[in-house]
Amino acid sequence: MNAPTGVAAAAPVRGRGSAVSAEMARKCGSGVDVDPQGGANSAVAEPRGPGRPRKEGHDERILDATIALIENDKPVTVAAIVDGSGISRAAIYRRWPTLPELIAAALDKGRAAVEFDISGDIKDALISLIFGDPQAVRGSTYSDRRFRARMSLVMQNPELQHAYWKSHVSRRRRAFEAALAEAIRRGELRDDLRIDACIDLINGIFYYQIVVRGEGLDNPVTFARCREAFEVAWRGMSTR
Repeated sequence: MNAPTGVAAAAPVRGRGSAVSAEMARKCGSGVDVDPQGGANSAVAEPRGPGRPRKEGHDERILDATIALIENDKPVTVAAIVDGSGISRAAIYRRWPTLPELIAAALDKGRAAVEFDISGDIKDALISLIFGDPQAVRGSTYSDRRFRARMSLVMQNPELQHAYWKSHVSRRRRAFEAALAEAIRRGELRDDLRIDACIDLINGIFYYQIVVRGEGLDNPVTFARCREAFEVAWRGMSTR
């Protein structure tokens, strides 16, 4: 049964996809500012005004403790994060006002920044980045285990999903948006395209293989299928 709007399901959730803890469920339903597009505002706390300065290294310890819980399939609670990091509950909430925002930041730790060289051929630049080194796109320290944990957790909790989208995913899409916009400006892609829909289409190629088919991109057959699907998508977007 779906929970009422704005209230997270109250089952205890674990790292790789059991449930989010009861504490997370309570926190998910409060303190998250949802915009009209259906997303929670940034997972990064608002800039601090005058007051006690933050201690160096606290953010890393908090994030590392959260990641350890997720990757070891332990319940993700503020109490467990306090125990694992040695940082006080008050200090944690000064940095991340809600638990979903903290978990979103932890799930994104180690992800690579996406950058394209759009001075040359746009399509070649996209292919080089996406298919040249998939691990580099994800991040050299971003494990497959954490990727799958992220997919499981965000599917269970809409507040966490929105927090992750607003603060992390949408930020990484900007380079794609700029590349496709430049291709449209040059006349290489149709000028009636919705750029956000095109990015969803391209990303969906890979998510379908991993999430639905259960395949890894290190499988040559899967990799070739993704490559061909990209060509199909590009032909549909192209003016040529």
